Amino acid sequence: MTNPFQLLGISDDVVNAVKELGFETPTPIQEQSIPVLLEGTNDFVGLAQTGTGKTAAFGLPLLELIDFKVNKPQALILCPTRELCLQIANDLKNFSKNIANAHVVAVYGGANIMQQLREIRQGVQIVVATPGRMLDIIGRKAIDFSNVKYVVLDEADEMLNMGFQDDINDILSTTPDEQKTWLFSATMPAEVRRIAKKYMHEPVELTMGTKNTGNVNIEHEYYIVRARDKYAALKRIVDFNPEIFAVVFCKTKLDTQDVAEHLIKDGYNADALHGDLSQQQRDKVMQRFRERNMQLLIATDVAARGIDVNNVTHVINYSLPDEIESYTHRSGRTGRAGKTGISICIINSKELGKIRQLERIIGKQFTKAELPTGFDVCEKQLFSLVHKVHNVEVNNEQIDQYIPRIMDEFADLTKEDVIKRFASLEFNRFLDYYSKAPDLNAAVGDDRGERGERGERRGRGSEGYTRLFINLGSVDEFTRGDMLSFICNNGKIAGKSVGKIDLKGVFSFFEVEDDVADKVFEGFKSVEFNGRQVRIEKSGDGGRDGGERRGGGERRSGGFGGERRGGGGGGFRGGDRRSSGGSGRREGGSREGGNAGGGFRDFSGRSRDEKGGSGRREGGSREGGSGERRKKW
Repeated sequence: MTNPFQLLGISDDVVNAVKELGFETPTPIQEQSIPVLLEGTNDFVGLAQTGTGKTAAFGLPLLELIDFKVNKPQALILCPTRELCLQIANDLKNFSKNIANAHVVAVYGGANIMQQLREIRQGVQIVVATPGRMLDIIGRKAIDFSNVKYVVLDEADEMLNMGFQDDINDILSTTPDEQKTWLFSATMPAEVRRIAKKYMHEPVELTMGTKNTGNVNIEHEYYIVRARDKYAALKRIVDFNPEIFAVVFCKTKLDTQDVAEHLIKDGYNADALHGDLSQQQRDKVMQRFRERNMQLLIATDVAARGIDVNNVTHVINYSLPDEIESYTHRSGRTGRAGKTGISICIINSKELGKIRQLERIIGKQFTKAELPTGFDVCEKQLFSLVHKVHNVEVNNEQIDQYIPRIMDEFADLTKEDVIKRFASLEFNRFLDYYSKAPDLNAAVGDDRGERGERGERRGRGSEGYTRLFINLGSVDEFTRGDMLSFICNNGKIAGKSVGKIDLKGVFSFFEVEDDVADKVFEGFKSVEFNGRQVRIEKSGDGGRDGGERRGGGERRSGGFGGERRGGGGGGFRGGDRRSSGGSGRREGGSREGGNAGGGFRDFSGRSRDEKGGSGRREGGSREGGSGERRKKW
């Protein structure tokens, strides 16, 4: 029987590789676009939602059109983030594994540029790159694009959203005029329409569904709660879905880290993903999530771009995004490859209008859902446990040797007693927590007069806590989650006893409840990390706070950790933490700044003019404004 991909014109070598990956039938975007792209004579615009198979839609035709006997770059794929860059490169390597002399190189910031240059020099036909690092390599005159026949702009809307338009202009100026440009995007804002007009000649346009619409496999729900109850609502949603495997979206890095820390303290398997993490830390977090060793990934919009993880059951919008198109990208993290998923929004009543706007844009009705009661959660958890016990795989060979002792232990219990005790192991924990749980559902107008989600939801101040100094920080590759575990394991305390963690470069501050402070000191008396003694001191002992001299003779001006912020023409807007004018911030080697129309210095030491409003480069990637007024709600 002929494979459907062969009917589209894909060769046997590629089809066999695709079959081994488990792809049997082309998705709609693949079915429609592959025959057009195989002609190789047209520019192309493809609009389809995240998770619909866009990588194969352009990747498979590329493998048919490229001459792999020629060891020179013939195709360039630009994408907004390093995660997406790696994902596309890995997919193309898998698709081309049966093709002799096929070479694909991923070029992205945060990784060793010398290694990437070596791979390019060894010969490559397909380069997958983020714009910032690609410009660095072009600036070193280390790559020749004169043989490039195809340029793919993947997630074009997001690249423009992140301020990469000038970079794209500079990169494409190094490619031949007769190249064919293929543009793929989940949404089609005016900026994408302009770039299509600028770089393409009479492109073939293919739209799967209505423009900017959501994936049909995703259900959309919203819960209305008071701003102060938002975190409690998140926990209740998670508890009511015992098998949840979710991405939780927050608006800012600060919120992301804060929510992740609170979840970890409360016993959930969670971690944060945001721009302040090093590439190694990001890889570590993503590896845990892909391997399902972590249940909840708390992320910002930009950090989550390119996450391609199968079987994500839920996307939870802890905060609604500023740009309405971003919701489409967020919800696209679930319901991938034909599977179903649920996108949840936790809102206050003032945000109901935004939900109505989303309904109009994506063309789908949102369901107003009620947060479950404490009784509902306990019941759901109990029967989830019963289901696990009933379906657990028994290793008879290993367990049989212990059966006699187990039976002796249970000799005085009836079958019913044993069942009750097993069920109570997990059930009691939820019963204790939810026995007097309040109703968190709010009616429209219930949050009138509240201060809003920032400042209300944290609910944990410094009163009753002791602030401590520790001589470990981010240079030791600690995230806040890692630091929390380190404190709890060595201090022999529970996560709920730990307050705020203020992670710096070579040291950190953290708070613990007053009555466990002595226990922490005792636990750390003889602890070492990488061969050096770990020191714990009360903050303020010997001038540990506020720009005074710290251990090791270092001086931190203006407060904690040498953070420097400059004024001049702007300030921080809302919770967004991005400068709106000429302000800038430098933290641990990353820079955020305004300089509207000013200079921006990249890692190679070259200065580039930025036309946009604000830009940020972190670990080789950049987030920032595009120079045009962003569409707000």
